Amino acid sequence: MVRLEQFTTGVDTVVSRMRALDGAWPEHDGVAVFNRVYLAVTQEVDRRLDAAYFPDPRAAIALDVRFAERYLAVAEEGPVPACWRPLFQFRRHPGVRPLQFALAGINAHIGHDLALAVVDTCRALGCEPAGLEDAFERVGDLLVSLEERIRDELMPGPDLLQLADPLTHLLGAWSLERAREAAWSAARALWALRHLPDVAEEFGRRLDAAVGFASRMLLTPLPH
Repeated sequence: MVRLEQFTTGVDTVVSRMRALDGAWPEHDGVAVFNRVYLAVTQEVDRRLDAAYFPDPRAAIALDVRFAERYLAVAEEGPVPACWRPLFQFRRHPGVRPLQFALAGINAHIGHDLALAVVDTCRALGCEPAGLEDAFERVGDLLVSLEERIRDELMPGPDLLQLADPLTHLLGAWSLERAREAAWSAARALWALRHLPDVAEEFGRRLDAAVGFASRMLLTPLPH
């Protein structure tokens, strides 16, 4: 138990950093919208760790912290990769709705950062991606359940969107489940390429650009 508490300190630190960001940005800022979503996800992971939801808590914590670090490095005024650039460029655009901001951030973080975080964690723990698959799937299942809640909370209007609303069509083109599957495939590919650094770097650049393109589509300004 002492060892687990030492590991969870990293999760607590991540939560504290996200809370600090939340207090520094205006409520309707697009990055702030995503940050609140991600804070809720991280707090839920922390609760599930306390409830012994993860069979291998050490692997789950290592993956969760390295995953979060990828976002925090950008949010705390670090370099902005292509996958995050649309969200930061459009964060104050009046024609982009809160749900779009949230999903664009999720797309960037899962589509790009998660694959790199898996590789980071494998190196840190000295394991193959297969050794993290259970933690990956359990965190992914948690994200799916939270995505449903996010859509309910951020969906405009008291009822479901009308079929004619362009947001309905825009959001229907993106799937968290498909993004998860693509992230796992990308992580395995990057791990297989780890002894070919030039090829791995090129793969990473193309992944970054492709995810950024999808985020830009999600942030298409819409009429209210």
